[in-house]
This record gives sequence, C-alpha cells and structure tokens, in this order.
Amino acid sequence: MLTKEQQQELLTLLISLMSEFGTRILISILILLLGLWLAKFIQRLSQRLMIRAQLEPTLIRFLVNLIYIAAVTFVVLATLGKLGIQTTSFIAVLGAAGLAIGLALQGSLSNFASGVFMIIFRPFKVHDYIEGGGVEGTVEEISIFTTLLTTPDNKIIIIPNSKLYGDKIVNHSIQPMRRVDLKLNFSYNTNLEQLRELFLTLVQADQRILSEPTPGLEVQEIAGSGIKILLTVWVATPDYSLVRSDLNERLKQSLDAQGILLV
Repeated sequence: MLTKEQQQELLTLLISLMSEFGTRILISILILLLGLWLAKFIQRLSQRLMIRAQLEPTLIRFLVNLIYIAAVTFVVLATLGKLGIQTTSFIAVLGAAGLAIGLALQGSLSNFASGVFMIIFRPFKVHDYIEGGGVEGTVEEISIFTTLLTTPDNKIIIIPNSKLYGDKIVNHSIQPMRRVDLKLNFSYNTNLEQLRELFLTLVQADQRILSEPTPGLEVQEIAGSGIKILLTVWVATPDYSLVRSDLNERLKQSLDAQGILLV
C-alpha cells in the first residue's frame, strides 16, 4: 500500500502530466481542425482562381486535389510535431517513397507531364480533328495520362500523351478556313480556258465555297505524261470534307460531259 505522502506525490505527478499533455493534445486538436478548414478554404480559393483563368477542367481538378493533399500533409505533420512526435523520419520516408514511386512510374510521369503541357498550351481541344503519334481522328477526351480519339470509321484510339505530345501534331480544325486542293493531270491538248470556265461554274454553284480568298487554277508542271493542274478553293473548316467530296464528284461529271480527259 502507498502511504498518503506517496499517493499525494503520485496524484501531483498525474495532474502535472495531464496539465502538460492535455494542453498539448488540445492545442494539437485545434491545429488539426483549423488546418483542415484552411486546407479546404485554399482548395476552394485555388479552384475559383483557376476557373477565372479559364484553365481546362481536367487540369483544374488535378491541381486542386494536389493542393489539398499537400495542405493536409503539412497540417498532419504540424499536428504530430506539436504532440512531440519527431516528424523528420516521416519526411524521410515520404521522400524515399516519392523517389521510388517516381523511378517506378517514369513512363506514367512522362505521360502526366505531357498531359499537363497539352492542357496548358492547348495545341488542340475536344472535337478537333488532329494527326499525331502515327494516328489521326477527332479528339473525344484529353485526360492527364492519355488522349482519346475517334477515327472516321468510328474506332476508338487511346494514345499515351507522351507519344502524342512528343510527335508532330497537325490540327485540322484550329483555323476557321481551310483550302481544298484538287491535283489533276490532263492531256496536252486540253483547253485551259475551257477548263477554267468549267471550274469556275462549279465553284459558283456551291454556296459553301468562299469567294475570298478567290478560287484558283494553277499549272504546276508540264510533264511527260501531260499537264499537272492544281485547283484550289477555300471553305469553312467544318465543310472541308463534304465540299472536297462533292467537288470531286461534280468535277468528274462535268469533265466527262465536256469530253475533257484526265491522264
């Protein structure tokens, strides 16, 4: 049995410990709660600023989550430090884990970096028709790691962002107008004025073809096989494919009707 003096000393020690650690625990809880509230506030504020800057929604979601995770990590480390727990070892473990993950996911990190650059610099956007990375199609989705394309024959292509961004990208949709080029070979006895008049008649009959820049007929080369002619018209970009197809068909019909032969 403890004597009264020993009991008094033990009680005094317990009160002292509870006073010291209780206050520290209470302050740590306050730091944690305030820190989590502040992390949420920073997350919402950064999201509003990014939306105001008109960043892509995909990039906004990723960056906002990254900012929140970083803020929460800082709050947890600060809370543990207030409790007297050494956080140096935790930071070292996090650093080593980050390095190991980075080495293991070099390809994924390359895709991630390329995705961020594409979202920031916007070489293309959703619904653009592009060529790149050895494929072509209409952009359906741009994510952090991959880009999804739909081909004209309705196949889905999922291409890693690093392959796409590291290659030459041709964007067929970015300009409001495109030039339709028709390259044809005619025999030497072809009447160029007759051909020019036929071509202009076809152009004037199609309201989708723009008057400016003016349609053109250019003799590119007089070769051993005949005369190489380039016919050009300008159209609004959404009309490009249909106008090209229709003009080819109507041109063939008119050439046959006039007896003008291709070689």
